[in-house]
Amino acid sequence: MTITAADIAKLRAATGAGMMDCKAAMEEAQGDMEKASDILRKKGIVKAAKRADKVAAEGVIAGFVSADAKVGALVELNCETDFVSGGADFAAFANSLAKLVVETSPADEAALDAATLPSGETVATAVANLGLTVGEKVSIRRFARYDSAGLVSVYLHGKKIGIMVDLTAGDAALGADVAMHIAATNPKCIDRTAIDPALVAREKDIYVDQLKQQGKPENMIENIVKGKMEKYFAEVCLVEQPFIKNEEVKVEKLLSDKNATVSRFVRFELGEGMEKIVKDFAAEVAEQLK
Repeated sequence: MTITAADIAKLRAATGAGMMDCKAAMEEAQGDMEKASDILRKKGIVKAAKRADKVAAEGVIAGFVSADAKVGALVELNCETDFVSGGADFAAFANSLAKLVVETSPADEAALDAATLPSGETVATAVANLGLTVGEKVSIRRFARYDSAGLVSVYLHGKKIGIMVDLTAGDAALGADVAMHIAATNPKCIDRTAIDPALVAREKDIYVDQLKQQGKPENMIENIVKGKMEKYFAEVCLVEQPFIKNEEVKVEKLLSDKNATVSRFVRFELGEGMEKIVKDFAAEVAEQLK
């Protein structure tokens, strides 16, 4: 029995199921396209695939850190409605995905889909089954994983915002404070050296043009622009921001007091950049009853 990539692609086109699910179904059906399609239907994967055009902008941000704080992960698991994302099973599944990312270090989304959960299911199959159970499109939008020579800290602000920070030194309390700060202020980079010079030049040009239009004297513009750029850096650079718990102290000082630096950070906000469908609660319940 030989199953070709073309066979799998054909089954995928016919059912809308994922590549890994189609491959498994073809193998189980020993290459019989019709039987493979029936297998997918029985598993509910085809039904779930029919929701592929739905917008899944609700969901959960989940995080996990290893016991030694050397490895951490964030995962965004999406669904269509807040009604579903509020379920305990949905949140538990998101948490299991974050733990799996820490333990298996998948290279990309395809590798995560193919990873095996403690239940014995692949992630792709488990996602499809969860979608069938809740009656909505469920998808893993993204994940991030840090391996650190220092320590990793994860902070979750409810289910909608997740931050992961990689520190060179310090302790868990410092990591939690820095991550919480990032959740609140949403900095774009660690310090000004990480900002694209072209972006800096663009900001300066905008300020100069604004001041000229306001009729400011040429000999004053340079100093005014300098002040505006300092304010800009304080807004976008993590280490230059006033610490949210004590605005008299900058984050840079908070770190240096413990001989620590931030190597990198990532901030997930649920559904950012995605178009959301707004429904009232009654509409969500009606959707669940269909």
